[in-house]
Amino acid sequence: MAKTSTASMKRKEHISNFFAYILLIVISVIWLFPFVGLLLQSFRSYITESGGMVEYLIPHQFSLDNYAFMFSGESNFLRWYGNTLTIAAFVSILQTVIILCVSYSLSRMRFKGRTLIMRFWLILGMFPGFLTMICLYFLLKQLGLTQAGAIPGLILVSVASSGMGYYVCKGYMDTIPKSLDEAARIDGASRARVFLTMMIPMCKPIIIYTALTAFMAPWCDYVFASYIAFGHDKSYNVAVGMTRWVWTNDYMGYFTRFCAGGILVAIPVTILFMALQKYYVEGVTGGAVKG
Repeated sequence: MAKTSTASMKRKEHISNFFAYILLIVISVIWLFPFVGLLLQSFRSYITESGGMVEYLIPHQFSLDNYAFMFSGESNFLRWYGNTLTIAAFVSILQTVIILCVSYSLSRMRFKGRTLIMRFWLILGMFPGFLTMICLYFLLKQLGLTQAGAIPGLILVSVASSGMGYYVCKGYMDTIPKSLDEAARIDGASRARVFLTMMIPMCKPIIIYTALTAFMAPWCDYVFASYIAFGHDKSYNVAVGMTRWVWTNDYMGYFTRFCAGGILVAIPVTILFMALQKYYVEGVTGGAVKG
């Protein structure tokens, strides 16, 4: 009876696993289909196959014309790409530094108004950023940080409120025993020395997580970037510039170029996540232990 029961349970487990795998495969195909279509269309020559994109998924003739156009002088793609990379790099570095400092202060120090500040930032973070777009635009315009000066303006806006994103980083620091800080303080180490020589090395996963999330926001930004750089082609990022391509009268031709640009934009982010996935997961799970 025991052997029969065990065999029946194993059979049920195999059946359930079979249907689970089938479901996962179907979900994976649905999820990957747009990306595969984007990749295939990026190799379609809009000169030789004009209009064929709608009728066929797989190009009749693979071509590198779209990628050649990206690196030619006919487009500003390289400039847009450089703008996006500059904004994302500066925001990633500055946001990470600010969030680490704020998180360390709130995790390790006790001062008057600490709880009030945390609650106030939590409530303030519930309001959508779109509510401030008009005010921010006129403020940046007065400072000359719109259109031709849109790049430093976008960096400033992204970095200005970064301290409010301390939640996950502070939760990770709360998991590190405070006895280590106290031992270092007894030995004469200053707060800055404890932070730089002890906390930073132990917070490597959350630092990478914070840097990646900070990098992704401006890298994928469209709404605010188009709002600030409106009408100035040389200040566009890739999202805004490539969107202008599909708004042209030559929609069918520029769509394949849009697909090629999308592939080039996805490459650095994909490499970063594949190389740092381990630390990214550790940062998320570690920061979720305590709030």
